[in-house]
Amino acid sequence: MGSDEQTWVAAASRPTSARLIDRVYPEPGAVKVPEIIPLFWLVKVLTTAGGEAGSDYLAHYGNVGGGGTVLVIFLAAVALQARVRRYQAVAYWSFAYAIAIFGTSVADFLHLDVGISYAGTSVLWAVVLAAVFLLWFQREGTLSIHSIITRPREAFYWSTVFATFALGTAVGDYTAIALNLGYLASGVYFGLAILVPAVAWWKFRLPPVVAFWIAYVLTRPLGASFADYLSKPQALSGAGYGDGPTFAVLTLAVSALVLYLSVAQPDVQPRERASGIRTDQSAYPATAPARTGRPAGRHVGGRSGGWLRQ
Repeated sequence: MGSDEQTWVAAASRPTSARLIDRVYPEPGAVKVPEIIPLFWLVKVLTTAGGEAGSDYLAHYGNVGGGGTVLVIFLAAVALQARVRRYQAVAYWSFAYAIAIFGTSVADFLHLDVGISYAGTSVLWAVVLAAVFLLWFQREGTLSIHSIITRPREAFYWSTVFATFALGTAVGDYTAIALNLGYLASGVYFGLAILVPAVAWWKFRLPPVVAFWIAYVLTRPLGASFADYLSKPQALSGAGYGDGPTFAVLTLAVSALVLYLSVAQPDVQPRERASGIRTDQSAYPATAPARTGRPAGRHVGGRSGGWLRQ
């Protein structure tokens, strides 16, 4: 029996449910997240800002109209990202933008409809984020984005992204409203705070993966604070441009940058990082035996990649 026949027989012998999952959500063929270049951080902050303005704008249409629209956008983006087998800028950033809107809406719902205080939702989402990190590391042995080459790791990655958006929304509102700092001052403070992990990596050898995720979390309240400053009325310490116009301008800015990334592809992770990856459950060729028998990943270590490149 030839290799092609053996492959066909093996595929046909798999359970129907597994074949259906493979069709809807195929196993990644390469890394499904971008390389961390400076432009990544700009697009990330703009998506967080757009997610804040977009969620607030859609909230004007109520839980049914606005909430239903948020859910449709989120599910469409899930389907788009699930279908691709390697990083594609349009699919990745569409999903990130949808999560920004969805995560903001969930955090706001818990505060406005359920009645949990900003401090309470901040603690809640911090616990959720810590739990996701813990489960991810216990199962995979790494939190590096360079290891997102299997379905479980991608699921952990996007769960983390969702938790960071919800946490950032809660923390940003807590500082701006509960602490009475105002939106602009909150944005400035978070802008200064995001420099801390960079300096800690540069001067004090903070592991790059740790520095990356701290900065990633901080981009959310940073972008959201400036979005609220632009969109909210002057009576609420804002500039008064409105949720709708702010959302539209930010969406256009994100779209233009994602179009550039899609065409120029400066953020596609280097080909050598994806070499040796098969479409089964394998990961990168291990530099050392995996401790638990799970696929070996790219672990924290060294400074050669730089903080910006995580």
